[in-house]
Amino acid sequence: MTSREIRQAFLDFFKSKGHQIVPSAPVVVKNDPTLMFTNAGMNQFKDLFLGEAPIKFPRVADTQRCLRVSGKHNDLEEVGIDTYHHTLFEMLGNWSFGDYFKKEAIAWAWELLTEVYKLDKDRLYVTIFEGDAKEGLERDMEAFDFWKEWIGEDRILLGNKKDNFWEMGETGPCGPCSEIHFDMRSPEERIQTSGQSLVNADHPQVIEIWNLVFMQFNRLKDGSLQSLPAKHVDTGMGFERLVRCIQGKTSNYDTDVFTPTIDFIAEKSGIKYGIDEKSDIAMRVVSDHIRAVSFAISDGQLPSNNKAGYVIRRILRRAVRYAYTFLDFKAPFINELVPVLAAQFAGVFDELIQQQDFVQKVILEEEVSFLRTLSTGVQRFENYVEDHTIINGDFAFELYDTYGFPIDLTELLAREKGLTVDMEGFNQALQIQKDRSRAATAIDTGDWVVVNDEEGFEFLGYDALTAVTEVIKYRKVVAKNKEQFQLVLSVSPFYAEGGGQVGDSGELVSEETGEKIYITDTKKENGLFVHFTNKLPLELKGTFVAQVDKTKRIDTENNHSATHLLHAALKQVLGSHVNQKGSLVNADILRFDISHFAKMTEEEIKQVEDIVNAKIRENIPLKEERNVPYQQALDSGVTALFGEKYGDFVRVITFEDQYSKELCGGTHVKATGQIGFFKIVSESAVAAGVRRIEAITGTRSAAVIREHFELVHHLKELMNNPKDFVSALGKIIDENGALKKEVEKSITEKSLALKSDLEAKIQQVGEINFLSTIVDLPSAEAVKTLAYAVKGAVNNLFLVIGAEFDGKPSLTVVISDELAKEKGLNASNIVRDLAKDIQGGGGGQPFFATAGGKNPAGLKGAIERAIDFLK
Repeated sequence: MTSREIRQAFLDFFKSKGHQIVPSAPVVVKNDPTLMFTNAGMNQFKDLFLGEAPIKFPRVADTQRCLRVSGKHNDLEEVGIDTYHHTLFEMLGNWSFGDYFKKEAIAWAWELLTEVYKLDKDRLYVTIFEGDAKEGLERDMEAFDFWKEWIGEDRILLGNKKDNFWEMGETGPCGPCSEIHFDMRSPEERIQTSGQSLVNADHPQVIEIWNLVFMQFNRLKDGSLQSLPAKHVDTGMGFERLVRCIQGKTSNYDTDVFTPTIDFIAEKSGIKYGIDEKSDIAMRVVSDHIRAVSFAISDGQLPSNNKAGYVIRRILRRAVRYAYTFLDFKAPFINELVPVLAAQFAGVFDELIQQQDFVQKVILEEEVSFLRTLSTGVQRFENYVEDHTIINGDFAFELYDTYGFPIDLTELLAREKGLTVDMEGFNQALQIQKDRSRAATAIDTGDWVVVNDEEGFEFLGYDALTAVTEVIKYRKVVAKNKEQFQLVLSVSPFYAEGGGQVGDSGELVSEETGEKIYITDTKKENGLFVHFTNKLPLELKGTFVAQVDKTKRIDTENNHSATHLLHAALKQVLGSHVNQKGSLVNADILRFDISHFAKMTEEEIKQVEDIVNAKIRENIPLKEERNVPYQQALDSGVTALFGEKYGDFVRVITFEDQYSKELCGGTHVKATGQIGFFKIVSESAVAAGVRRIEAITGTRSAAVIREHFELVHHLKELMNNPKDFVSALGKIIDENGALKKEVEKSITEKSLALKSDLEAKIQQVGEINFLSTIVDLPSAEAVKTLAYAVKGAVNNLFLVIGAEFDGKPSLTVVISDELAKEKGLNASNIVRDLAKDIQGGGGGQPFFATAGGKNPAGLKGAIERAIDFLK
């Protein structure tokens, strides 16, 4: 079977068992603060396990793109070295939300593997949870009894808590799990050593392929376990490993999941795969990493220096570095793999083929940039080893942190020179960075405390800014030693941050006591609306009036609706290739990122502004449609954004049917006239192939226009209100430039006039012409002009000049080139020493250096001390 057939067989099988087949969620997580990336198939269903969203389908199956390169699931440095770790991988999964449980999950897993995929039953082993006395958990005899119906008891192995008790995190749903392992060794090896002894022993040919998790408990903050009201099934099967088993390969990379890209790399490099271990590892690294980077970019995460963007940049740079070092690619080529990958996943994950050109362009620009950085880092290494016999740990860490050199590359370069790396020092520096990062992001989140047992939640913020509500539950959160509280309300008018729009703030007022609590922010955690506050109400029971900050909401809505008008105008002016790549909408400004490969011209910006402002003046009414079937919305021509996870029903926002029609969950103006006026304030590059536009509307744009008018009016008054303001201002600028040149000429003449005076004061100290003196000149540039003039006229010169500018002392040291070379005199070292007298510091080159300080009284001593350097 091909990989495509294997994937489809899984989905068809579970569809026949009554499962709803759902699409993969984006690999970039948008509404879960605990995750950067989707790292497991269950992530998109997390709110169902937590009971924070209604269950639409009790049985679900899918194939999910997952990325594991950060946190506890960090396999990055293993990828490519072995044959089965990956950054991005597909997780085939089937779920039951309070429907079937262990019996069906086990029976169907066995049926699929042995009857559909025809895997050898004698090569299969399963594990069950052995129990844990400390937790008060018994052996999972229920799973054991169900497995006995299908497999011999000698193949049902016991697993400890680490291997066979699955937990979402430190808190949350959890339960025992049952793993399925496959023995791929040769018959001779299997006869020699029993497979039972190699399960969960990190043997490369005895591998776990499927994990059946039985969610039974909820882990509380204090570590205790609480039984869930409903039991769930969460299974995950590694697609790449499954394909390897079915196709009978010894490596995931030998399957048709990876051979198209590896073959392409081999052809481009002229190196055959399977001949040399180092080049093989490099090809596996590149083949794996291009998948992770391409899908992350297509899902909306661009490489950057922060958070998730940094992770993607690090993965790409690891691929470039392996290609550079072991495949001899000194020019960009990894981007050329994108079309190969896009074609491979056509009909499976179409996000990539739809954005192929954009993704390839972004990767190309990143390659160009990093190859330049890599070359600089290699040169820096070469310079360093000229004066060192061991690679200092701090220097190795600098290469790692600044130039993207993994430590193994530094070790490789060192070995080639016969040198060693101070690994202890490197690890210490790395640990300091990790501790600093961990401390900066550490969050202590308490358990939810239930106040009212009401179920369900309703968001009223599309229609109202005020609502009568109750507190359902709360929890305490401590971050950076600051204590906050999070509240969940029964109903709320507060918009939760999402789609680029910031969350609402406002007040919560007790109807019983009149106490006011300020809501600082509102965010969505999975499906839950969480309201942030710095203190809890004294009385949590009873009813409250939730009141949104109206001014902030209106200004935010102005900016959000303007982004929709802007998006349509950009497509009209720049072309249909323009797509939104990110946005930020708050009360002050709108920020809009688009896919476009050229700087916008002034004329293009003007055209866009004119179109948007024309639509504002038309006062187009908002057309809002809620609960529209997703496919129906797409068929109507709506704009959907890549990287967003849309449900079965969506909200459609339209400002004129043939102009702007988008899927959006944010809040908007009732008619475009409310926006007032739209003005672009900046346009810049934010990443390869991505431009950022910042603009203002409403009260902010009115304030800026007023400021500009007042500024122009004030300037006119200063210039005696000329009729032609621009011409008059230009004349003043020209006159000012001419005057500056005259002043500079005068200063230069004064500097050069001192040249003869200084030459007359020069002393002969042996073979050296020495002078140390204080001069009266207006600027450091004037001193420099004088110093170079004297240097050009006098051989074997050692000159020290002191001066004072605006009450601050300055020292300049000039040494003839021949003295610097032959006598070992170094102006930079000398000026640093003399600068101690003026309480300052400086430096420069061996023949010219300067220093500044805070103590003018020390100038005289410094000048007198200069001759000591000739003794």
